[in-house]
Amino acid sequence: MEQTNLGIGTRLQHTQHGPGVIVGIRYATYLISFIHSGVKEIDKTDTNLDEIIPENITEEIETHSEVEKSLLKILRLWNGISEVVPLGEKWEGGTLLLQPKDKSLKPKEIPVEDFFHKIVILRDRLRVLEQNINSNKNLSDEEKVNIQQYITRCYGSLTTFNVLFKNKEHWFVGEKSNKDE
Repeated sequence: MEQTNLGIGTRLQHTQHGPGVIVGIRYATYLISFIHSGVKEIDKTDTNLDEIIPENITEEIETHSEVEKSLLKILRLWNGISEVVPLGEKWEGGTLLLQPKDKSLKPKEIPVEDFFHKIVILRDRLRVLEQNINSNKNLSDEEKVNIQQYITRCYGSLTTFNVLFKNKEHWFVGEKSNKDE
């Protein structure tokens, strides 16, 4: 990539880290939020970067308030893209069978992959809801905490489905008891 003055919000592709968005600019580096590997500081002349959609091309270094605005813009741009979450191998190709109590009724079979995909979408939407609550300027801190408690309880209700996830870092985590601390 030849251009060294891209602005915050520019969408990029990196050969090692995958797709990302510039969230900060320093003198010789970009702070890039990558979908799969988080925020990384990358040299502006890194040959592994390819520009996808340029935004706010400038030579100025951005301020923190501009970074915050850009992060919100990034969240909106990437809203439809969810993290790739692997299903545990033992469930691949499996089916979920819902058997009614009344044996004269037909059971419902659902591929585990489809059910898992819906669980992941639910988790991603809860995360977006959480971000929207935290960034809402009309809610007091007390109101945010009260709403967050309900979201935490939702995560707790979903811990049953953790058995489907391949990696523990993708698990739902609800309220922790004092024993965990």
